[in-house]
Amino acid sequence: MDGDTVQIKNMPSEFEKALPILRKIEAAGYEAYFVGGSVRDTILQRPIHDVDIATSAYPSEVKGLFKRTADTGIEHGTVMILDHGTGYEVTTFRTESGYQDYRRPDKVTFVRSLKEDLKRRDFTINALALSENGKITDLFGGLNDMSKKIIRAVGDPEERFNEDALRMMRAVRFASQLDFKIEEQTLTGIYDHSELLKKIAVERIHSEFVKMMLGVDAKNGLNLMIKSQLYQFVPDFSEHLTVLQKIVATHFDLDNEVQVWALFTSMFQFNRDQVISFLKRWKTANKIINDVILTTELIFQIKSQKVGNLELYKAGKQNVKNAVTIISNYTDFDSAKLIKAYDQLPITTKKQLNVTGGDLIKRGILNPGPKLGETLGALEKAVVLGKINNQDSELIAAAMALNKE
Repeated sequence: MDGDTVQIKNMPSEFEKALPILRKIEAAGYEAYFVGGSVRDTILQRPIHDVDIATSAYPSEVKGLFKRTADTGIEHGTVMILDHGTGYEVTTFRTESGYQDYRRPDKVTFVRSLKEDLKRRDFTINALALSENGKITDLFGGLNDMSKKIIRAVGDPEERFNEDALRMMRAVRFASQLDFKIEEQTLTGIYDHSELLKKIAVERIHSEFVKMMLGVDAKNGLNLMIKSQLYQFVPDFSEHLTVLQKIVATHFDLDNEVQVWALFTSMFQFNRDQVISFLKRWKTANKIINDVILTTELIFQIKSQKVGNLELYKAGKQNVKNAVTIISNYTDFDSAKLIKAYDQLPITTKKQLNVTGGDLIKRGILNPGPKLGETLGALEKAVVLGKINNQDSELIAAAMALNKE
């Protein structure tokens, strides 16, 4: 593909809405383009997420053109334009230098040259600019790499990864999400600089890793992490190479972050405390950690054929689905049967219990206190196990029986 001849004839609606901004900047005598992932995804006919705009206008010049702006990243040349309801980030063409922390530039210089701006980007497929008339500017062979399904660093991979070590994780993430191959020199660059990943905040690695594992070819992404040695520099993976290789050798198709982590914690044979420690090191949200624990424990219970109403109830429907999704990836398992068993539970939450603490207090069975909670818990368990029906009379009788003096 030649960037001089490629033109987007039907602009996605996301771009159409932002065109007034480009036109206003251009009317003032500056250049303005859509850039980055939104351009790539348009060409690949994928959903667009963030619409980013780059311009030859300096930040002060951009701010002078619009009524409502916010300095969202002014030190890096980024201004948020708020004139049209939706906020659009507009960033001045820039060059960067001096990446002492292997993540952020020590020095940013604003320039008027689109080429200089595109030169600093990570991969050729992301170094594309789209003008308001639909013309693609491709100075580094990104369109050709896209047609060949290749991820290639812009210029020297060594320089790109020394500038921002997170780009190595982005490479394997794109390989998974787009079902692309990493070009040989770029992959060698990742291998040679994999240790730099230790310089990157775990939160940033976490985000790229989860996206990678939810990609269309997640096995490829995980395999590339192993092949490039990146796996050695993320929390806990270096101790589990054999298991990681086993995961790569299995089929898996994951739907959400809980499933991502539960796949690893179950394959690593982690107990509850180990799951917590592992996911804390990965800086995982507490809600996700709790669901991973429930999913992992249910996976073990399913494998040992120790699943009854109580185990399903404690897990909750989504975690039952998470567990059967993972198990179905590597065993011949009747997932529909387990989902049906969950759907046939007498109750699925404590709120569905036909008696409340207030009811027991009004009837003089109990006073407020720990014993009230214990009684409600016992009633809940009895209903789930089918020992009593979820009816007022039976629940009250059972509560009275539990609290005889």
